[in-house]
Amino acid sequence: MKIEQTPLQDCFIIHDKVHGDERGYFIETFNQRDFNAATGLNIVFVQDNQSKSSKGVLRGLHMQRGAAAQAKLVRVLEGSVLDIAVDLRKGSPSFGKHYAIELTGDNHKQFFVPAGFAHGFLVLSETATFFYKVDKFYEPGDEVGIMYNDKDLNIDWRLPTAELIFSEKDKTLGSFAEYAASL
Repeated sequence: MKIEQTPLQDCFIIHDKVHGDERGYFIETFNQRDFNAATGLNIVFVQDNQSKSSKGVLRGLHMQRGAAAQAKLVRVLEGSVLDIAVDLRKGSPSFGKHYAIELTGDNHKQFFVPAGFAHGFLVLSETATFFYKVDKFYEPGDEVGIMYNDKDLNIDWRLPTAELIFSEKDKTLGSFAEYAASL
């Protein structure tokens, strides 16, 4: 496991070692001891989630607030997504900044998104299977979000708005300015 620090504090890209031969490949996708040692964090994941989506599906930007704030370790099993993390931690040197990474079933990269970050992804391939670990259980009353096209965040989602597919909930998320004012 190789850990790469992103420009956002405490947000990491994880490069797993792929052992391959003519039969296929093997990857150890998570090792608690190695993860904690490499990141300097003490994260214990409590739940795994998986979703499958079609091209143009944009999920996010979501997060849990307060004691329910979740750290996530995300990866793509098949397909390709543009994955986005936005630092919403008051007082953080990277507050209000975002980082984008393409995760694919072929590049085997993982992305660690700390608690206090909004997170979202856009499916770039015909379909994508997205897998993630979280360190807290989901609490519906503590969920907040920011619109994907927030002018202050200025995220390049790579696809035209006309090609994006949203849930009804994601069409009504608030702005970054509204979130920042609530802190």
